[in-house]
Amino acid sequence: MCLGLPMQVIESNGYVALCHGRGGQRRIDLALVGEQAPGTWLLCFIDAAREIIDAESAARINAALDGLEAVMAGETDLSAHFADLFERTPELPPHLRGITP
Repeated sequence: MCLGLPMQVIESNGYVALCHGRGGQRRIDLALVGEQAPGTWLLCFIDAAREIIDAESAARINAALDGLEAVMAGETDLSAHFADLFERTPELPPHLRGITP
């Protein structure tokens, strides 16, 4: 399994950027997303950016990763880590609505 990590661009030099995220700073390959300005959030897999994301998405992903760490530490109340999923009615994403099996 491969987890995507949100990383924020600090400086960019062509198709390589110095980014900051979980675990500190890393050099990230930008070949799939193109050169990015400082401040841009990226979803990265194995030191390569696969998607440009917004700050809200980065925060949600980081909260979920915090939740994963909490579970691994034995915590059972995950409501703080997955606030967007608690106390709401589940619904299908728009592209799956209206499809019947």
